[in-house]
Amino acid sequence: MRLGLTVPAFRWPGGPARIGPILGRIARDADTHGLASLWLMDHYFQVTINGRAEDPMLDGYAALSFAAALTSDISLGTLCTGVTYRHPGLLGKLVTTLDVLSGGRAYLGIGAAWYREEHDGLGVTFPPMAERFERLEETLQITGRMFANDDSPYIGTHYRLARPLNSPPPLGRVDTARPHPPILVGGTGERKTLRLVAQYADACNLYDAPDLPHKLAVLREHCDRLGRPYEEIEKTVLSQFKLKDDPRTDPAASVAHLERLAALGIDHVIVSLPAVHNENAVISLGKVAAEVADLVPAGR
Repeated sequence: MRLGLTVPAFRWPGGPARIGPILGRIARDADTHGLASLWLMDHYFQVTINGRAEDPMLDGYAALSFAAALTSDISLGTLCTGVTYRHPGLLGKLVTTLDVLSGGRAYLGIGAAWYREEHDGLGVTFPPMAERFERLEETLQITGRMFANDDSPYIGTHYRLARPLNSPPPLGRVDTARPHPPILVGGTGERKTLRLVAQYADACNLYDAPDLPHKLAVLREHCDRLGRPYEEIEKTVLSQFKLKDDPRTDPAASVAHLERLAALGIDHVIVSLPAVHNENAVISLGKVAAEVADLVPAGR
């Protein structure tokens, strides 16, 4: 089982001047202490579950590029880019750039977008939900083509690309034979989101919640209907651990929980640590990662 880290907030001691140094330390610690991935939110404003809209929020891809320059092994992605934030051709180019400069370590994490306040605040169009999902499907088609080095014209309902040229092409994630950055679709909607996962994505991102077995069953049903092997899809969940930042923390309870997730077939757990800015927090999570490194998820 793989363990990753998400950093969803930047309201840290020392104010804006300390964000760069602290984030840099977090990225380096995650890379050197055995974590598989580092994820940032891709929002304009902080979301209400994590604080106030006025709290610090970094551009996801600029911050990941910063992290890429400080690391060598860890995979990098957003949880998740809203489809409304960037034109799909530019998004494909952006993720490819991160992939090339990081040595093939990028994910494309994407979803249908939901946070209207940030759109209105910065003057970004926020279409109705049905249209956002239409745009998400077209974006998955376009970025999939770009990652596969297919520059033939794309004519959709919302997007038209005369030549989606993507040079240089992405390197692909270094620990697999996949020829492009894995495409991860975030969200738990049973009718649309999980169908898009089954049809287009390499990975899903679900919540570590009581209904997780049901969501996985729905995903399997979509795969069966579309003729897609369910086992091909990397199952990730977003979880919150309440580890203390003391490196002597006993990881037994966290390991037991991860064993239960592995029994459900979860491949990759992405953890949010409430005090991630504390110096030993990521080191403590690395201890847990070491404990579950040989844990094989059900179905693998």
